[in-house]
Amino acid sequence: MDVKREVVVVTGASAGVGRAVVREFARRKACIGLLARGQDGLRAAAREVEELGGEALLLPCDVADAAGVENAAAEVERKWGHIDVWVNCAMSTVFAPVMETTPEEFRRVTEVTYLGYVHGTQAALRRMKPRNQGTIVQVGSALAFRSIPLQSAYCAAKHAITGFTESLRCELVHERSKVHVTEVHLPAVNTPQFDIQRSKMPRQAQPVPPIFQPEIIARAIVYAAHHRRRSIWVGFPTVKAIIGDKFIPGLLDWYLGKKGYNSQMTEEPARKDRPDALFSPVPGDHGAHGRFDARAKKRSFQVWANLHRGWLAVAGLVATGVVGAGLAARR
Repeated sequence: MDVKREVVVVTGASAGVGRAVVREFARRKACIGLLARGQDGLRAAAREVEELGGEALLLPCDVADAAGVENAAAEVERKWGHIDVWVNCAMSTVFAPVMETTPEEFRRVTEVTYLGYVHGTQAALRRMKPRNQGTIVQVGSALAFRSIPLQSAYCAAKHAITGFTESLRCELVHERSKVHVTEVHLPAVNTPQFDIQRSKMPRQAQPVPPIFQPEIIARAIVYAAHHRRRSIWVGFPTVKAIIGDKFIPGLLDWYLGKKGYNSQMTEEPARKDRPDALFSPVPGDHGAHGRFDARAKKRSFQVWANLHRGWLAVAGLVATGVVGAGLAARR
């Protein structure tokens, strides 16, 4: 193995944002541990990694199983010697009102979407702290700051991830550790989750518009893995949700109470008999994209500006200097 190759682990690697992240790292010729439950999606992701010039290691695992995640990390370490980047991306949700969500469903979403991040973070830290280097990327959401109706279990888990990560950052500062932890908070994304996650809504689930393609998210995550940013907010909707909740939370409660149901559903009736991935994977390779390609944005000026803010700041200073010099010359 080329010793310069980066070693990355991605949880939730078989579909959606995780699958897009795998492709983005594979383009950089990384060695990638693919961690997910779905065998079909994992095998397809591994083929893509190899085709793009990377190296893949399949790690079938449920992130709710702490021992399984630890064993997966150990297998990566045995194969490649270390882990440079760990991306926590696995998720599960239930689209349903609070009173129609069972205790078992709340528990399962929490075990995957929150505790899965805890298990992944601990497994990564056991390998990164002795080397005093490495980056953990927590794939978060605008919903970690501003909850919406019909996804209480998921929103609560995303809030928990942010609280957990803030505590961890303080501990790493106390230990003077060079291990870096960053969060990437997402808008609505065109992923397969709206077809394979459990839904009790009367109509087909959809992301709350505007919708973004997963490749935009993947580029931001790979950027976060290589730049010591505390967090990255992806897309203007994320910025508006996070800032809005700081200043007008009551107004947002009212607005989402009026609009938050219909905005999460298409006009298509829901299939009552379709399988879902809450407790076991849905067979097949679901890829990175969902059914909303025609409506999803392929670019985001906000993301571009966020990732290039250093250059924009320099350009702003230069422009200010030029304008200042011009005004001085007129005097």
